[in-house]
Formats: sequence, structure tokens, C-alpha cells
Amino acid sequence: MIELVEIGKRYARPAGGEPIDALIDVSLSVERGEFVAITGASGSGKSTLMNVFGLLDEPTVGRYTFDGEDVSGLSPARRARFRNRKIGFVFQSFHLLARTTALENVELPLVYSDRASTAGLGQRALEVVGLADRMSHTPGELSGGQQQRVAIARALVNEPDLILADEPTGNLDPQSASEVLNVLQRLNAAGRTIVLVTHDPIVAAWARRVIRLDAGRVTSDAPRLSAPVGVGMRAAT
Repeated sequence: MIELVEIGKRYARPAGGEPIDALIDVSLSVERGEFVAITGASGSGKSTLMNVFGLLDEPTVGRYTFDGEDVSGLSPARRARFRNRKIGFVFQSFHLLARTTALENVELPLVYSDRASTAGLGQRALEVVGLADRMSHTPGELSGGQQQRVAIARALVNEPDLILADEPTGNLDPQSASEVLNVLQRLNAAGRTIVLVTHDPIVAAWARRVIRLDAGRVTSDAPRLSAPVGVGMRAAT
């Protein structure tokens, strides 16, 4: 589904300082239906890699193909269309609009959809994350875990091929974090491809494969030898 070949990302420093190589010679692939965690210390390049995966940033060198299409050098307009059709994003901060309902928040990406019909997609996405009874609630009426599940529903509403989750449990207590990770695991079990970025090895252990970065380079890439942490746990309610 995804292939990165010798990807590098260099940022120029202001005032003519030495450039920063955030990614160096990164080559990897993600198959459809995988649940992959990208982990590493702060500054290891994992967020930069996530931005490249999500077409939020262009690599300086290398090739990125998505379902066989080279997306490395798409124009900004084509990148935006591609993201809207193919990729759903979940961030550490929920980025929900405070005065709108859960359903209205989830339906926001549909404004830019080119689907012939979007009826019912928002409700269906909230049902998938276990929030059918919270559709009319505003974010202030929801717990942190519920807000993040609304954000996951928003990422799902266009039925993307790939879900990118950047530190999705970073603002949550352990119980809420477990609920959110359980939702991601259930989505993966249903066939959705998940790439999760985290600095926390406990969170990374929920994935089926862990890629570790250090100073912009992939230092290990291996499937988990045992079942992911959350397998068999009660689904979020």
C-alpha cells in the first residue's frame, strides 16, 4: 500500500546555520491492513515521518508511492484532494470545535468530499467508535477519551484507506487511553490500515509491528513476537 524509498528530509536553519536532517535514507513499506507503531525519542524524526506519510510535508529526496502512485511531488491542490480521499488523521490535541456537536464535528471533512452522497456517514462513524448515544453532545460535555473517539470518527468519515494517529493518547488518562487504543485495534481487525506515532513503548505494544527511529534513521523494524497488548480486551463503550 505504502512504499518509501530512500526518503530524506532536510530543514534549513535561519540565518545560514547548518541544516537539520530530520529523516535520513528511510526505506520501508506498509501493507494494507497492518497496524504499525512508529516510535523513538523526542527529536528522532517520527513526527516528520508522519507528516511525510500524510502528505503534510514533502521529502527533500526519495520516492513515496501510495497504492502504486508516486505522490512525492504532487502539487498542493492534488495533495489536499488525495489526503481527503485516502487518509484520516488523529492528533494528540483533539481539534474539535467547541460549540458544535459531536456529529457536526465528525461531518466537517464531508464539506470537501466529492462523493455523490454523504448521508449517514457521520452517524455511521460515531457508531463505529461506540458513541451513537453522544451525537448531539458538544466536546465540553464529553470526557477526554470520548473526545478523542469523536476525532477518530472524524478521521473515519470519508472511509479512508489509511488512519494516521499522532500521539493519540498523549492527553489521556490510562483508562481513556486504553479505550482509544481498543478502538484503533478494532478498526484494524476490521481491515483498516493504522500507523500510530508514539514515544511510549506501552502504547507501541498495542501495534502488530514496531518501527523505531533514532536521529532520523530507522534502527529497527520488526513484527511483535506476541499478541498485541490489547487483543482480547473489552471494547470501548
